[in-house]
Amino acid sequence: MSFAQLIQDAWNEQAKWLVVFRPLSWLYRGGFLLNKKLYQSGIKQSYKAPIPVMVIGNITVGGSGKTPLLIHLVSYLNSLKLRVGVISRGYGGQGPFPAYVDLDSTAEIVGDEPSLIVQSTGVPMAVGPNRQQSIELLLSKHELDLIICDDGLQHWALQRQLEWIVLDNNRGLGNEKLLPEGYLREPKKRLASGTVIEHSADPSSPLNMHLEAAQPYLLNKDLVTTFDANKDFYAVVGIGFPQRFYKTLENMGIHQFQCHEFPDHYEYELSDLQFEDANPIITTEKDAVKILAILKNNPDFKREIWVVPVDAVLSPACYETLHAQLKQLGLKLPEGI
Repeated sequence: MSFAQLIQDAWNEQAKWLVVFRPLSWLYRGGFLLNKKLYQSGIKQSYKAPIPVMVIGNITVGGSGKTPLLIHLVSYLNSLKLRVGVISRGYGGQGPFPAYVDLDSTAEIVGDEPSLIVQSTGVPMAVGPNRQQSIELLLSKHELDLIICDDGLQHWALQRQLEWIVLDNNRGLGNEKLLPEGYLREPKKRLASGTVIEHSADPSSPLNMHLEAAQPYLLNKDLVTTFDANKDFYAVVGIGFPQRFYKTLENMGIHQFQCHEFPDHYEYELSDLQFEDANPIITTEKDAVKILAILKNNPDFKREIWVVPVDAVLSPACYETLHAQLKQLGLKLPEGI
């Protein structure tokens, strides 16, 4: 087990021994607050884009459901005839940056989540650590009404007009400690300064969402077979909170699977997909964009690889809040909204 996986498991279990990291958490907090203050005071310069920016992020490390939410919002905003562009850090991508993301872009170059976002929506997207450069690249190619920043909640170099913070109640805030003693990127009180979207199947807030799984599809396009939930599967997953995926499988009636977890944004190799028997693999769409490259380079690999797509389902209050926020920004919506 890697150290990253060890820490991830300890966070999820709220292990007592994490207290040894408390001095590092104090250092992290001091450095984070100092950096934020430098931007707020103007000592460090932040960039204001010529069009509104909406940040979708979280205050925790690991998965919260923000990518399915972003994909849903892009599709919904496009249905309102708003011209939307997306930027991202492009974590896991090798660049060079800034990089424009299109349907031919590979996860190796631009990152797994950007590849998934563009494949799902076709949205104009650019990635790179410098968000200003990414926005300028997008605006040099497209006329846009709104920029959505995937993650970047703690990226104070970019000014934003809207913040949606996804709070996954399935995972919660753990021990509510900052990195590395806990998995919080910011103190809990940060939730008071943005629009919090509760990710939960049993929400307590009117602003909520949940994920619904759709019918699994076969990643191996050359294989002809049908999905059978009663088979024995290898659940191969490299996301921030794999337990959510396992719960999804169980809710779909898939109960016979062996868990094979890898770190978030893991770069798969062929050996990671090879097992002693011929049982199928089942995985997430985020993992699939990287596994697909392995299949293309290894056409003789014939094991079934099933992908579980998920859709974000938002409460009515989310749309009402979004409409009000967009109108405050001066964006024109269709009549009746």
